[in-house]
Amino acid sequence: MNGRTRVVGWVVAVAALLFCGFSGWVYWETRDDDALTFSASRDAALSAGRERVAELNTLDVSHTDDGLKVWLDASTGALHDKLESTRATDRTTLARAGTSARGTVTDAALTALDERAGTASMIATVTVDITPKGGTATSDRKRFEATLARTSDGWKVTALNAVPVGKGTA
Repeated sequence: MNGRTRVVGWVVAVAALLFCGFSGWVYWETRDDDALTFSASRDAALSAGRERVAELNTLDVSHTDDGLKVWLDASTGALHDKLESTRATDRTTLARAGTSARGTVTDAALTALDERAGTASMIATVTVDITPKGGTATSDRKRFEATLARTSDGWKVTALNAVPVGKGTA
């Protein structure tokens, strides 16, 4: 090894060491950053909210009891109580109608998040593919406002309200 190669090697080694030290320091300084904690909570609430809203817009009529259980598992509070109290009626009505639905959240955003209270609000656009008994499948686009609550089982929906589409909006 000549002198020039040795110097370049030392410079590269020192630069790598400095980079590693700086990276470690930056990580150490940001690991307790409130903004990072808040963004992680926001992402978790939004992700769970998207899943729960989709579940509450999905039901396979050939497995009605399973679908109604998914609805109960996706909800909490007043919405859960209402779904539980109307479960027998819902089962009969859905079986009679013979229509299946599959909800897909196409877009969603949190409009509020209170980490301390464990609550969040979100809006979502949902495409619902509806398949009537013996009929042709159709799609319907819906908009919802959802209120979420953090439970020991994760985020669940406490209220789900349809948002009417106004004239001149897409």
